[in-house]
Parts: sequence; structure tokens; C-alpha cells
Amino acid sequence: GSCILSFDINEVTATSRHYVDRLFDPDPQKVLQGVIDMKNAVIGNNKQKANLIVLGAVPRLLYLLQQSSSGLDLRTECAVVLGSLAMGTENNIKSLVDCHIIPALLQGLLSPELIFIEACLRCLRTVFISPVTPVQLLYTDPTVIPHLMSLLSSSQKTQEYITQIFSHCCKTSDHQTVLFNHSAVQHIAPLLISPSYKVRMQALKCFSVLAYENTQVSMTLVNVLVDGEPLSQVFVRMMQRDQPVEMQLTAAKCLTFMCRAGAIQTEESCIVLKTLPCLVRMCSKDHLLEERVDGAETLAYLIEPDVELQRIASTTDHLVAMLADYFKYPSSVSAITDIKRFTIIFLFN
Repeated sequence: GSCILSFDINEVTATSRHYVDRLFDPDPQKVLQGVIDMKNAVIGNNKQKANLIVLGAVPRLLYLLQQSSSGLDLRTECAVVLGSLAMGTENNIKSLVDCHIIPALLQGLLSPELIFIEACLRCLRTVFISPVTPVQLLYTDPTVIPHLMSLLSSSQKTQEYITQIFSHCCKTSDHQTVLFNHSAVQHIAPLLISPSYKVRMQALKCFSVLAYENTQVSMTLVNVLVDGEPLSQVFVRMMQRDQPVEMQLTAAKCLTFMCRAGAIQTEESCIVLKTLPCLVRMCSKDHLLEERVDGAETLAYLIEPDVELQRIASTTDHLVAMLADYFKYPSSVSAITDIKRFTIIFLFN
């Protein structure tokens, strides 16, 4: 691929060209100031971002980022600007990926400087969470995953970005296996009691994607202790009503997936008394439509093979009546058919 977007060249302003020209100044201080000015110019300005990409700023920024002679400040500012360019449109991300930004940033993670590592990780996170980035690029070089695991203990920022990268890039059973074999469970479990909500939330998301339809991971999770407490109990605490909905729902998914993978029996109290009621609660009118759909789909998945759970669910909080409310929404919601399907399960059992 090419680093250039198709773009009307007349729209490329003289200012944008000036920003790029300054990246080639022989005086390193002027280059640094140029990158800082560029950073301030692109914040929230998608047109400016696209202009700079068209004019070839990306290969130059990546070159400066990779030169040891650039100095820490310049290399860090380059990573920050690239992260900002990545926050633009999907076309921007495509251009960055085509310019081989991912291997350059992954190489940057070998630096001894934490501030630079954090800037590279933040940019990687932004690139990887875009739907246009091939997640396979995280797994191309087999040394990357173990290195990311080793960086998890460095700071709250590295924890947040790396767990977010993992949770977005774990799409297949092969990905689950690679992460599992590099001790993802042991590395990520302690993050569930991090003082940072963002870190706890991303760690929880990692466990939901690792456990999904995976018996090996799920069986391992049952035996994990976090600060002396069984992991399943940590998930139960995260489902309490005083936690943010996103956290309750993701914790319920973790337990649901562990249950469906055979690691937790359906009659265990953490399922019957905690996970099931939490998911039923997610279907209530107090929640946003997306939350209700997500809760309903997870609930359907949990009770699908188990008649007894279906019976309990159907008598909990008048669930059937609540589900009937879904039909008042426009039918464009893709989950409507699922909801109809399992409402029928309830009504006829």
C-alpha cells in the first residue's frame, strides 16, 4: 500500500506544507519545536491531519521516531503526534498502517525510557482498536507478546494500554492460545484490583475475550487467586449494583463464559444468585438500549443449554414482560431476532 490518501491537492494548505518542511530542518531544536507546533495544530482538526498525511509527514515522523540521535523529547513528541493523527478518520489509520507504523512503534517499546514507551503504547492502542487495522499484526513477531507482558508492571498507563490492545486483538482461539501460553492470566489477574478504574475495566475485558468458548482458559481461571480471593468472587464483586454498568456486564460475561465452557456448574451460587440476576437486571428499562441488548444476548447464551436456568430466569423480575418491551423499539436492532427467539423459549417452558 501507499502512504498517500486520494485527496484534492488544491485543498492542501500552505500552512500544512510549512509544518512538514520544518521536520527536515537541519537544526534539531527547530525540528522539535516543529513537531510540538504540529501536535498543537492537529488536535481535533481532521482536515489538518489529512493534509499532513497527504504531504508525507508520516514517513518523516516515523524516521525521526526511530533515530537514536533524535533524543528522547523529539522521539516522544513524534509518537504523540502520530497518536493524534491516528485519532482521525479510518482513512488516516489505513495510511499509518500502510507506512508500517506498527513495527516502528513495537520496536520503540524496546527503549529504556518509560515516557517514550507509554507514548508508543498509547499510539499502538489507538491504531489497534480501529476496525481497519488487521489484528494479526500484533502476532507477526513472536517476541512482541512476551515483551508486552513484561511491560505490564511498568506503570498504570502501560497496564491500561496493553490490556486494551490485548482485549481488542484477541479475536480467535489461536489468539487466546498465544496469550494464554505467555501467562496472560497470571499477568493480568492482579490488575483487577488496580486503583485505576480504566485498568480494572480493561483487565476484565481481557478475561471476557480470553474465556469465551475456551475450556482451557476457563478451567485455569477457576483456580486463580487475586490477593487471596478466588477470581470468580472478584467478578461477583464487580457485578454489584454500585459498580458502573459496563463493569457489571463485563464481569457477568466472564462468569457466563466460564460457566458455558464447563468451568463453573450452572447451579453454583455465583451463577444462580449473582450472574443470572445481574443479566436480568441489565434487561430492565433503566438501561440504555445497547446495554439491554448486550445483557439479553449474554443472558440467552447463559441459559440456552439449561432448562432449570431458563425456568429461574423466567420467574425473575418478570423478565418475560420486560423482554416484551423490546418490541416497542424499531426492528433495525440486529438482536431483536435473538430476543424473539429466547422470549419464545421462556414462554413455552
